[in-house]
Amino acid sequence: MASTSPSDASSALEVLRARYTGHLPARLEDLAGPAHGTVDLPLHVAWSGLRSFGLERPRLRMSLYRTVLAEGLRQDVVTYLNRDLLLTQWPVLRTLISRPIRDVWEARFPDLTARATTAA
Repeated sequence: MASTSPSDASSALEVLRARYTGHLPARLEDLAGPAHGTVDLPLHVAWSGLRSFGLERPRLRMSLYRTVLAEGLRQDVVTYLNRDLLLTQWPVLRTLISRPIRDVWEARFPDLTARATTAA
């Protein structure tokens, strides 16, 4: 059984952070996704499981955002995520996504951290 050293874990986190940083929009205002209706994700984003998400259903909306944040490329992020919905959902959403994703989004966009703090 191979063991993982602290430096290996740290290195893996840095690789993930670099990956997710590359998927960030330049500004939250660039998030031009829909606020209503149904979103159908392409296979390269939703490669396993559900691909169609009704935005009026909170659980499906949260699932869509989790999927796009984890699997989407920069163009997917700006196409499928909506700035206002992201800001509204962030206090809960941040607890459902991985630490590297949360770290890069909150480091780049302090508005998200402020939302999370005021919601707590």
